[in-house]
Amino acid sequence: MLRCVPDASPVHLLLQWFDPRADLLPWRATRDRYAVLVAETQLQATPVRRVVPYFREWMRRWPAASDLAAADVGDVLAAWHGLGYPRRARRLHEAARWISRHGWPDDDRLTDLPGVGRYTADAIRCFADEADVIPRDTNVNRVLARRFPGGWPGTPPGEEWAAGQALMDLGRLWCTARDPACERGCPLRPGCPAADAGTVREVTPPRRRQGRYEGSMRQRRGVMMGALARDGRIALDRDPEAGRSLVDDGLAGVRGQWLVRAGADGG
Repeated sequence: MLRCVPDASPVHLLLQWFDPRADLLPWRATRDRYAVLVAETQLQATPVRRVVPYFREWMRRWPAASDLAAADVGDVLAAWHGLGYPRRARRLHEAARWISRHGWPDDDRLTDLPGVGRYTADAIRCFADEADVIPRDTNVNRVLARRFPGGWPGTPPGEEWAAGQALMDLGRLWCTARDPACERGCPLRPGCPAADAGTVREVTPPRRRQGRYEGSMRQRRGVMMGALARDGRIALDRDPEAGRSLVDDGLAGVRGQWLVRAGADGG
């Protein structure tokens, strides 16, 4: 969607460049708070393209917070399998139950919801409510550090949703961490302080380095969760340490010598 912009400021250039149809992401078609919460929870540490089919199936199965709240937690965790970090699913289920019981918190209390931190609260306000809030994830922080080191100059009225989405897309597609496309067509390259100074990499906010996956506890837990999603149970002695860690996190239960889906042990 090409906008008619009144000046060539970087904010207006960003908005002129942004086209919500370029990536037909399903969560962009809604302003429903619950749908935004689902999408943002699934997108944490998971690539966009992997999330798309999960989001569509999730919303087909549980289209409202009340539907998810009524679901069995074992089914929720099984539906999540493949996205990684299953504690996110558990917390999303808890948040849905909170909303079903109490309704949505006040705007300044969204972080009262289980699993909702500052970023997710701001994303709900921006992408569902179209409030003048910039959700600052890793991609956005990187763009702001490089292109707007003096701080975000402000969003034109009526462009709040688009500004938040555009910053994320710019960081995801152009202003990337490992291979920034400064000289290969970045729409905000003219006048970029970091690119002009040759300090793009130096001003990149550091990311927490993730440990090796192969052979890690995370992989072992994933194997157990996969078996639970597929079969509903797995012998606890297959990997007692990983199994017990899942039980401790509320992601599985124990029935005799079996590790079973959360809730299936009557707990």
